[in-house]
Amino acid sequence: MKNTIAILALSSFFAFSACKKKDVTENSIEKTENQKSYEFIVDSVKAQGSTKVGDSLSVTFSSKLLVFPGLKDKALLDSIYFNEKGLSDFSKTGMQKYLEEEKDKYFISMKKDDELYSDLGHVQEWFSHSNMKLKSNANDYMHIQYSAEAYIGGAHGEYGFSERVFDLKKNRKLELKDITSMPNNKLEALLMKNIDKTKGNASDADGEVKNSEMLLVEKIPASDNFYFDDKNLYFHYSPYEITAYAAGDIVIPVSWEELKGTLNEEFKERMKIK
Repeated sequence: MKNTIAILALSSFFAFSACKKKDVTENSIEKTENQKSYEFIVDSVKAQGSTKVGDSLSVTFSSKLLVFPGLKDKALLDSIYFNEKGLSDFSKTGMQKYLEEEKDKYFISMKKDDELYSDLGHVQEWFSHSNMKLKSNANDYMHIQYSAEAYIGGAHGEYGFSERVFDLKKNRKLELKDITSMPNNKLEALLMKNIDKTKGNASDADGEVKNSEMLLVEKIPASDNFYFDDKNLYFHYSPYEITAYAAGDIVIPVSWEELKGTLNEEFKERMKIK
């Protein structure tokens, strides 16, 4: 059943506020910070609805996708919509149709799995929500945050985030090796050192519980779930990925100064890193 609900293995909205990154307004026309001659157009489509699938159960679906009319490279678009396996028409009309079909499929699948809710015992509301948000577009690097959450019974729901940065000059997703040549073991050491630089989400009777106290792993992997600004490279971890659920999602910063001597020269020049 859980396979019918898309959950991205993916940080906290609070962490992004701490990073002081400004969201890009949707349904607007934006220019990149280096004043390109072209206009970068952002639009969106959304499908939502709810239905009753049993005497004790209602389910809700909502999904939102960004639309980029000015982007035409198919490989780039496939990478941007990596989680939408059946999507091939990237026009606004095509994407709206796709989301409506996904909503209908979700409701049908829930109604078929009646064994899941035949004896719930009390009234419940289950849901599946997903979202795309354009976080920044600077120096031809476009950062999109993908989020998803779902509840299908139990003590709590599930949620996660995925961060992707796209190089609009080269029409592809940016990889960690495009930014730094630092070996993984050294990056892992920096991540472990910096884990408490982000305020923890968990607390007990004595107050805040540090992120390092909630770790489930001995090493923090340098994952592909990253983004950056003019000061830091950030790694984003969803609940259970490196810490207990109570810790929430965690963003760990690594400064450009800490990566000094390992930065890719082209990246360094485009980001104007001294």
